[in-house]
Amino acid sequence: MKEILKNLFLVGDADQGDSKSCHVYLLNLGELVLIDSGTGKNFQDILDNVKALGFDPADIKTVILTHCHVDHSAGAWRFKEQLGCRLIMHELDAEVLESGDNRLSAGAWFRIPLQPTPIDLKLKGELNRLEFGPHTLDCLHTPGHSPGSLSIYTDLEGKRVLFGQDIHAPIIRAYRSDETLWRQSMQKLLALRADMLCEGHLGIVEPAEKVAEFIEHYLLHQTVE
Repeated sequence: MKEILKNLFLVGDADQGDSKSCHVYLLNLGELVLIDSGTGKNFQDILDNVKALGFDPADIKTVILTHCHVDHSAGAWRFKEQLGCRLIMHELDAEVLESGDNRLSAGAWFRIPLQPTPIDLKLKGELNRLEFGPHTLDCLHTPGHSPGSLSIYTDLEGKRVLFGQDIHAPIIRAYRSDETLWRQSMQKLLALRADMLCEGHLGIVEPAEKVAEFIEHYLLHQTVE
């Protein structure tokens, strides 16, 4: 748990509650918004961290899921069931969660069961803009890691912040990964010229030069399975 910027916090990762979990980020945009949900096993740890930061977990109104893999999404049903959160993801990955597909979600590989979970808002197309009072989150469709992968960006404290989950991850065809689409998506992310990258497992990368170096490194060294 830590404060990254004034209204941006890390509230979950592999060191808190479940070694298989992704990084879970909290944004205070007038209402509380989570980027990804973790595995579910660390649900209470995330809530405890939110409380420790001085927030009420009941004020978490929205969870945006970057993609369907269980380390990022298997906890979503708990946020929906216990807090009434709205769940948002791209339509091309939503069916995996809604059907509880343990193969395409990598649930069988992680040994994490996926609870069938209705998605409240299914994003379509290339770019969707979500408004939270005066704040905007841009949800960019960046397929490749999965068909419906999203990368989210916003401007905070004079910095362009990019939530680019699993940039480092290998291309695994069994989970519908596509190398060509992934490479195109990485070029989209480079074009954003983000000042800060909040990655899904490897943490915070900044400034802008380091973000570009990070993405370019994986473009050169990506593995395909």
